[in-house]
Amino acid sequence: MQRLHRLLERSAWSIRLVAGVVALCGTAAFAGPDETTAARAAALSRSGRFEEAVPAWRAAADASKSAGETRARVSALVALADAQQALGRYEDARHTLAEALDAAGTAAPPGELAAIHASLGNVHLAVGPPAQAREQFTQALALAKQAEAPALAAAALTDLGNLAASREDYSEASRNYAESAVLAEKAGDRALAARACANQARAAQRSGAPATEVRAALGRATANAAGSPDSHEKAYLLISVGSTYSRLGDIEAAHAQLRRADQMADALGDARARSYALGHLGGLYEQQGRLDEALALSRQALFQAQQANAPESAYRWHWQIGRVLKAKGESAEAISAYRQAVNVLQSIRFEMSHGYATGEGSFREAVGPVFFGLVDLMLETAPPPTEVAAYQARLLEARETVEQLKTAELRDYFRDECVEALEAKTERLDQVSPSAAVIYPVVLADRLELLLTTSTGVQRATVPVRADALTAEVRQLRALLEKRTTRQFLPHAQRLYDWLVRPFEVSLADRRVDTLVFVPDGPLRTIPMSALHDGQHFVVERWAVATTPGLSLTDPRPLDRAHLRAFLSGLSEPVQGFPPLEHVRGELASIGKLFEGETLLDGDFRAPRVEQELGAREFSVVHVATHGEFAEDAEHSFLLTYDGRITMDRLGDTVGRTRFHERPIELLTLSACETAQGNDRAALGLAGVAVQAGARSALGTLWSVNDDAAAELVTDFYRELRDEPVSKAVALQQAQRKLIADPSYGHPYYWSPFLLISNWL
Repeated sequence: MQRLHRLLERSAWSIRLVAGVVALCGTAAFAGPDETTAARAAALSRSGRFEEAVPAWRAAADASKSAGETRARVSALVALADAQQALGRYEDARHTLAEALDAAGTAAPPGELAAIHASLGNVHLAVGPPAQAREQFTQALALAKQAEAPALAAAALTDLGNLAASREDYSEASRNYAESAVLAEKAGDRALAARACANQARAAQRSGAPATEVRAALGRATANAAGSPDSHEKAYLLISVGSTYSRLGDIEAAHAQLRRADQMADALGDARARSYALGHLGGLYEQQGRLDEALALSRQALFQAQQANAPESAYRWHWQIGRVLKAKGESAEAISAYRQAVNVLQSIRFEMSHGYATGEGSFREAVGPVFFGLVDLMLETAPPPTEVAAYQARLLEARETVEQLKTAELRDYFRDECVEALEAKTERLDQVSPSAAVIYPVVLADRLELLLTTSTGVQRATVPVRADALTAEVRQLRALLEKRTTRQFLPHAQRLYDWLVRPFEVSLADRRVDTLVFVPDGPLRTIPMSALHDGQHFVVERWAVATTPGLSLTDPRPLDRAHLRAFLSGLSEPVQGFPPLEHVRGELASIGKLFEGETLLDGDFRAPRVEQELGAREFSVVHVATHGEFAEDAEHSFLLTYDGRITMDRLGDTVGRTRFHERPIELLTLSACETAQGNDRAALGLAGVAVQAGARSALGTLWSVNDDAAAELVTDFYRELRDEPVSKAVALQQAQRKLIADPSYGHPYYWSPFLLISNWL
């Protein structure tokens, strides 16, 4: 399965120099019976013909094995793995590198081992987890120093720079690249020095460094490149340099570098590199408003991408063609081009890792504009509501387009193939919950589009608020909701109500809706919709409220009350520097009286014991009351245990195994977690935790609240579930209303951070 984010723009950061990789294992690496085969494979890699290079490198490795040439075999395997990575075949590369490690043995020269670990690091950088990438790169650097091989050390530093860039830490990335360039120049490896300088320039520009500093690095990059032979890698280097000049606004220099890259790629017969060179040239003309020339170049780039069977390139030029056509006023043709871009992304499943390979930053920055650009066009050109069938079809297509992005974004956060497998069959809302309505906000640059789905179909409302103004309002509300001694949150809660709910008040009343299901996007994930205010009441006082990361990720089945069995766990004692949660003991005791099950408290609450209990028995409710945090990625999100931490990845693996039980988990509750203010990606983790864990619903918190209020709310929630034939959303509503009525806990700080996620029934 291809990993698109690694391929989106190979010129952006990390280009593995095949000749350099071979050299890492020794200049005599290919002396032997396979020398001719290896030379042909190296030539294919240099010209970017990786589909042909892969079998050639395999043949070289096999020939070396037959001849007993271990060093040549290891070198060929490392080069094979790099060719496989260039094609996005990361699992193949992983297996190849395992074979290389086995062949090299523990007594291998440190240079050989460094090359293998560096390549393994690039696999982990592409598919995760980042911590393993860092471990491999650090090991490669140590081995390079042990081997007294400055070129090897320079390559490892470039890899570490790529890792820093993947975290958008461009200052650290720039430092690593600068050190790499110095070492590479001292070692006489001008190609590697050129790559390090180009990356340094790109990172410096991203970090806001002065343009003079960026241009100096670009000058060093082109000066070093001048001394290296023409190759696929050199063409990509020029594309990278041209792209950075473009970001500086130096169109003339950008044009010159991209034209050189195109000519070089043409001479090499490298269709993939030509695709990028022509496509970026088209982008330059697009910036200048020379739309006809931009369109012609973009179509040439698309043709070259198709010739190279490079979907990671093709999607870009479909998208660029769509933008140009839109600017020319040709909306129907633009929609067709955008649709083709989305279809290409769907065909390769756009399974992204970190953003370094795109040069575009985060997942949302890299791919979101394609999806939202299509949605923007579809809604702008929607038929009038009087053409009922066509109008409904267009609104549903727009919603489905955003759904595709949401699924991909969640898969990217958790790096979990199971997210795709857990997509539920979408069912008609009137068949699932006729008294519920789904509010689907679509945040566009110049406006907010709202799609309301009820049992009678889909409605649309357009709110003239820009994305930056909406984001600012959301940030203000989130910050003020956590100030429990003031009511400064109220104007912001009312303004967001006016934008998100008020446009549909009449429709909601006419249809006697009792439950609102929000599908929030971007910054809207970071606030509790229950705390929005109509001027007299909070939303949750009028409607039960639930959220879901996506309609296609929601399993819409009612709670099975006949088999409610609970697994309860948590910490009441202070451990690892975290304060005590004094009411957890009472919270678990109260819930334990409502359901049969198992309880692990304090010293019994350890990760191995949790895994043992969940693996041995079936539970319909898993309740965890402990400190926790949702971070930028699942690897650094955690729940505190008595003796350590359970990462969300590990929790997902542990709880996720229960999806194969006869009865999967109905509800996963995390009652003391928090997400950082303003961190949309961390909130995505909270929104998707039920999906990743294979639970039908989750109850989680946006911030860590007063544990007495939390204990009271969750106990009341569970009591409602046990005693009343109500939905989970209504059970939470009743528990929240009870706190609102209590003068001690009426402020939304206490009750609003509790979110019911995914299945609200």
